[in-house]
Amino acid sequence: MSLLLRALNQAHKIPQIHVCCSSSASVRSPLRTSQERTGHLKWLCASSPDVLESVRGQVEVWENFITEEEEQAFLKELEPGLKKKRYEFDHWDNAIHGFRETERIQWGAVCQGALNRLRAVAFPEGSQLLGPVHVLDLDKTGYIKPHIDSVKFCGSTISGLSLLSDSVMRLVREDNVADWVNLLLTRRSLYILRNEARFKYTHEILKDGESYFSGQRVPRQRRISVICRNLPA
Repeated sequence: MSLLLRALNQAHKIPQIHVCCSSSASVRSPLRTSQERTGHLKWLCASSPDVLESVRGQVEVWENFITEEEEQAFLKELEPGLKKKRYEFDHWDNAIHGFRETERIQWGAVCQGALNRLRAVAFPEGSQLLGPVHVLDLDKTGYIKPHIDSVKFCGSTISGLSLLSDSVMRLVREDNVADWVNLLLTRRSLYILRNEARFKYTHEILKDGESYFSGQRVPRQRRISVICRNLPA
């Protein structure tokens, strides 16, 4: 049985959206008000200025958050266990296609250092974190359908490292599918979703054939995400 059975609600089925807006700017910082008003961010585009304002301070992408050496350290630790599993194409609630996964508590020094940086950036000081780190390995043909993580198991923040491939994460407002946000998750980047961006927007990883950001093709390869969550308050 999938590990996500304990961490996710049933996926919310919504229609796919195939539109983007232009964006460009520096990446290694949280959202800046002046950039949000104009819609110009290298890693973010949205359906309207109002939607952009609604997620201000609640979504972040940090490009090159880990080094190539740290990425290799994660792969060295994870690959032996992942290779023993087969990719699954029949998720229990049809939320994920083409994946394998694991959880990990103990890490070597290099990976633990990177995770400590992640936690310091992503979570409020003193937050209680979900113990095991969740690792999700998507095949090149795999993708994650729109869903919201269960509020029973996850707190206000979810954060993850993207290994091996660039990808596009799409957020769609649960009560109005015309409101959407696209995040460009470059290889070795860190993404953070907080508060309403976590609870009121579904999130998904687009399949390779639909992987576009701001009108530009973002080829999807195999992607491993290393995901941390905090506990409900």
